[in-house]
Amino acid sequence: MRIDLHTHSIASDGTETPADVARSAQAAGLDVFALTDHDTTAGWQEAGDTAVELGIAFVPGMEITCTTSNGVSVHMLSYLHDPTHQPLLTALESSRSGRLTRARRMVELLAVDYDITWEDVERHMGEDATVGRPHIADALVELGIISNRSAAFSDILSGRSPYYVRHTTIDPVEAINLVRAAGGVPVCAHPMAPTRGRIPTTADFDAMIDAGLAGLEVAHRDNPDETRAILMQMATDHDLIVTGSSDYHGKGKPNVLGENSTSVQSLTRINEQATSGVEVRWP
Repeated sequence: MRIDLHTHSIASDGTETPADVARSAQAAGLDVFALTDHDTTAGWQEAGDTAVELGIAFVPGMEITCTTSNGVSVHMLSYLHDPTHQPLLTALESSRSGRLTRARRMVELLAVDYDITWEDVERHMGEDATVGRPHIADALVELGIISNRSAAFSDILSGRSPYYVRHTTIDPVEAINLVRAAGGVPVCAHPMAPTRGRIPTTADFDAMIDAGLAGLEVAHRDNPDETRAILMQMATDHDLIVTGSSDYHGKGKPNVLGENSTSVQSLTRINEQATSGVEVRWP
């Protein structure tokens, strides 16, 4: 069984509708996939309905943007949580608002040196989408300022760029507490990916595990072999679930559906830990 538990649609920073992500998953030969848009569950119904019609299973998920107390960016995947849990919704709305403010400020800074406007960025955003740097990147590509998203993130949209603006996000420990309270299962996305910036410290991981972290996304193209070995040992030491995923964004990134996968045993453990009543949708 081929299982990919990390994909994105136009509800956040992907380039395909939730339904089209399901179609792409089926075309890629997946048996199960999760939609994990940033800070939103808006695509769940559409993706799930289409998946079931196509004969593949759908795992409702989400990716929460976090920052540790020492300023390290952490992305927390949440599976099978209650999408109406108010404390979690409040935190997500704050994050979405912060993302919008941050994106507008970055465009203001870019506009000093490049011919770009906020309207250029809006053309690349889905309705009510969670706004992020990828939307700015797509505008820069369309305007001929940069060649592609990857080039934008390694250059003028990187954390080292003078155009980069930080935004307020919740601590990963808080995110884990909120996901657990919402009956969900928290898994740390691409947890040791040096190309994305600083990685969490041992103390950061210890705090997340103590808070109830369920698993680690080990098989991800941004985790090099040496950090995968460290993550596997951490998973063994703390009985954590191990997942593997593509982090698919459609045309926005080179990531290919199914390039990494999750075992049936790991999906079973995720399902067993969920207490929200939200379930994997099987055809």
